Amino acid sequence: MEANETQDQTHLTLPPAGFQEYDLNSSGGGAAVPAVLPTLMLDGVNFLEDPIRLLSVQVILILAYSTIIMLGVLGNSLVIYVIYRFRTLRTVTNFFIANLAVADLLVNTLCLPFTLVYTLQGEWKFGSALCFLLPYAQGLAVHVSTVTLNVIALDRHRCIVYHLETRMRKDVCFGVIALTWLLSAVLASPLAIFREYGSLNLEPGHSIQVCAEKWPGKTTDGAIYSISMLVLQYFLPLSIISFAYARIWSKLRGHVSPAEGTGAGAGGSSTAGSERHRRRRKTTKMLVTMVVVFAVSWLPFHAFQLATDIDSSVLDMRDFHLLYTVFHVIAMCSTFANPLLYGWMNRNYRAAFLAVFKERGGRSGRLDSIHPVQGGGAGAGRSKKIVLERQDVVSTHLNATDV
Repeated sequence: MEANETQDQTHLTLPPAGFQEYDLNSSGGGAAVPAVLPTLMLDGVNFLEDPIRLLSVQVILILAYSTIIMLGVLGNSLVIYVIYRFRTLRTVTNFFIANLAVADLLVNTLCLPFTLVYTLQGEWKFGSALCFLLPYAQGLAVHVSTVTLNVIALDRHRCIVYHLETRMRKDVCFGVIALTWLLSAVLASPLAIFREYGSLNLEPGHSIQVCAEKWPGKTTDGAIYSISMLVLQYFLPLSIISFAYARIWSKLRGHVSPAEGTGAGAGGSSTAGSERHRRRRKTTKMLVTMVVVFAVSWLPFHAFQLATDIDSSVLDMRDFHLLYTVFHVIAMCSTFANPLLYGWMNRNYRAAFLAVFKERGGRSGRLDSIHPVQGGGAGAGRSKKIVLERQDVVSTHLNATDV
């Protein structure tokens, strides 16, 4: 396929390191599900003037992407490992969190390394198969993340707002996870179906390999898909999540446990109720923070994407390529943020992470469960002792809404 651009079709953007992609045969349109490639813009802009070509910018991008990949691989692998290793962490909510980690790990390992190379080189050098696979893989992963965040919010809403203490069965949980991947695969499929791999003649005797979208209909088809996915992947999920957590937070804030009402003289059941309520509030704070980090990380990228869909003149900006890449870096920070939040805001994960590090530090023995135990006395409320038990032990009875 030879793509010889005419005078009225002078701009070409290769599939960028994020959402926006453009048909080789059009001057507009795009897709709202992340791809993996940077934008190469030839629309009235001297290629040599592209800020991405500057050595200092390339060094910063290499450090940024490398840091994201390293933290993402280590953090998400650790999350998956501790959920597998410690039976006390094998709760429904944690299985959904592991699903998030798998999606982020997919982006860190399969997508971002190729994104970095293509950002620096501005040419697709990975062949036809990866041209179709990589944009689809990142689109799939981001859809899985948004759907899973919705599932977690709705499950907690079911348990807390309606006082349903029964846990979702594990087989139902795994079925929901499978449906999440199936739905995400369908939503991301246009990124693999409507795609073209070929060469573009920049000047006589000089061509580059390109990988871009190719829509069968009008040039606006890509923009329609882009805006549709922006709604389905960002605005609608965040609206559902915000509604669910607003009701949860209202319910928890209006709740007064027996221990809180009777003080130190409360019985054992009152103390247990107070502790359960406290755990619920802390876990809900952590999950809300996860959603906020995800939303804030992707907001600049989505806003820029929407601007390009509404006004194609944005593509003529000299720094379009650089801005797009910077916003993509910010969005990709969400792929390593969650493990940091778990370690900071959740004592079960914090204890599990410490246990793994101590084990790797030379302490032997198979670790099956982890029990954060509260100390006695008013001054020891926040202190905890990590009890690591071997082989078959009775796990701590975590409530359905605890992590």
